[in-house]
Amino acid sequence: MDGLAAYQATLNQPLPAGAYPGDVVVRQPIERYSAADQQTWRTLYRRQSALMPGRAATAFVEALAALELGDAIPDFEQLSARLMRATGWRIVAVNGLCSDRVFFEHLANRRFPVTWWLRAPEQLDYLQEPDLFHDVFGHVPLLMNKIFADYMQAYGKGGLKALAVGGEQALAQLARLYWYTVEFGLIREAKGLRLYGAGILSSKGETLYALDSDTPHRLRFELERIMRTDYKIDEFQRCYFVIDSFNELFDATRPDFTPLYRALAGAEDIAADAIVAGDVMIGRMAA
Repeated sequence: MDGLAAYQATLNQPLPAGAYPGDVVVRQPIERYSAADQQTWRTLYRRQSALMPGRAATAFVEALAALELGDAIPDFEQLSARLMRATGWRIVAVNGLCSDRVFFEHLANRRFPVTWWLRAPEQLDYLQEPDLFHDVFGHVPLLMNKIFADYMQAYGKGGLKALAVGGEQALAQLARLYWYTVEFGLIREAKGLRLYGAGILSSKGETLYALDSDTPHRLRFELERIMRTDYKIDEFQRCYFVIDSFNELFDATRPDFTPLYRALAGAEDIAADAIVAGDVMIGRMAA
């Protein structure tokens, strides 16, 4: 038994000592979603999707429309069927955050772990840990894009290698790459900057802040700079990094990172709000 079948065989099994809540794949308990849950989903979806035109990456807007997720909490099996036809990805339901190894194994095998539970109505505007809305609305649409989907798989494979050869520092540096791309990335399109990071796209406040505020720095994507940069988990970001295309992300993860980990060993971390020599500021509107 291998691949997804091995994970499905563990459905609802007890977690081993020291494991994370998301280390075991579970069945999405779709029958447990209440009328209040469904209304929370519709409220979040309608409010957030209305902000996407002119703000989110074109690929995200197009995929969101194609997925038609707004009427009810999505059934993960139906969602997986659409992803499989488009890019060979599927959704697996989990109870929460996964350990590094399990998360990387999922991505490396084109599986995206999605937290099955949804925030409470009083948490519409802020939730510290990822829930179903963050994972599905923020992450899933871009898995319909072949290049971005390939980047996510490459990231997972790179993470598994980092576990084997890089140690804790390499994992921390790789986490920064995920944070500043998959979660809080910006892309430059013909009409100006657009959002593609799930942490922004699933948050009303940060969707507005990331493009409109004069507070954050918007910097040209530079791999080593990102992997040295700290980040904040409990406030809006002070730095966003801007790519020109999803191909740029895929190309950045194509090489073996082992020499990069060696080059960065002992390098001083960069504060989350710092500007350093070599940084290139990016304007919000197209030139």
